Amino acid sequence: MPAKIIDGKAFAATVRGQVADHVTRLKDDHGITPGLAVVLVGEDPASQVYVRSKGKQTVEVGMKSVEHKLDASTSEADLLKVIDDLNNDPEIHGILVQLPLPKHLDEDLVINSIAPEKDVDGFHISNVGLLGTGQKSMVPCTPLGCLMMLRDHHGSLSGMDAVVIGRSNIVGKPMAQLLLGDSCTVTIAHSRTKDLPDVVRRADIVVAAVGRPEMVPGDWIKPGATVIDVGINRLDAPEKGEGKTRLVGDVDYDSCAAVAGAITPVPGGVGPMTIACLLANTVTACCRANDLPEPEGLTA
Repeated sequence: MPAKIIDGKAFAATVRGQVADHVTRLKDDHGITPGLAVVLVGEDPASQVYVRSKGKQTVEVGMKSVEHKLDASTSEADLLKVIDDLNNDPEIHGILVQLPLPKHLDEDLVINSIAPEKDVDGFHISNVGLLGTGQKSMVPCTPLGCLMMLRDHHGSLSGMDAVVIGRSNIVGKPMAQLLLGDSCTVTIAHSRTKDLPDVVRRADIVVAAVGRPEMVPGDWIKPGATVIDVGINRLDAPEKGEGKTRLVGDVDYDSCAAVAGAITPVPGGVGPMTIACLLANTVTACCRANDLPEPEGLTA
């Protein structure tokens, strides 16, 4: 039996609906409008697309959207001044600096200049530490989206064997912490893991976030396992015409879908959940800033 497709696009629409409902209640009951500020430095085409999409979806759920578009030559001091102003703006509850930054800017310094309570990307070192010790934090959007989909599909994750392929600070490490928080037994694997196929084969849950196109074949997957594919890679697609490309994940979809119990597609899986969780994090940050109950089901 082919795997159930976990429709991230549909699930993200549900999450955005929950966010919009909570935003309406914040406005009606408390006169508060959550605000999200996105800072874009330079003119990276992919980053521009992401920022436009984030701004559009922020407005659609009823939140305040602010964009700061800065030249690629912007100095570190000027960028930090923009962030400091946003840190001190009571109408802004979430701040996101779009990565990557131009090479002359120190990404760690910039990220850690964001007030931790407004760090809706969950990248600040304080939020990393809080997540790692099981305390209340801002949770990185992509791992949060993966966790939401896993909870929705399985209900309880307690006792399940999970393998995360990839050890990045943005996805792999926080994903492992979230799975541990839901009482999974967790292994972080990577390109240097010995007997990687055997490690992956024992997993009830496989989260592939290694950044290598179609790296994981179906014969690595335990029959019935759930596969969450975080990868977004472009490959040449001459069959579509000269210069055309196609999007693929970090798993070989067809062979994995033939074995797995459930799987996320690429595109249409994890990707849409990332922005939905950014919106959810902004509402969570707003509620925390105003000592109001957090929306249920929109955070870890």
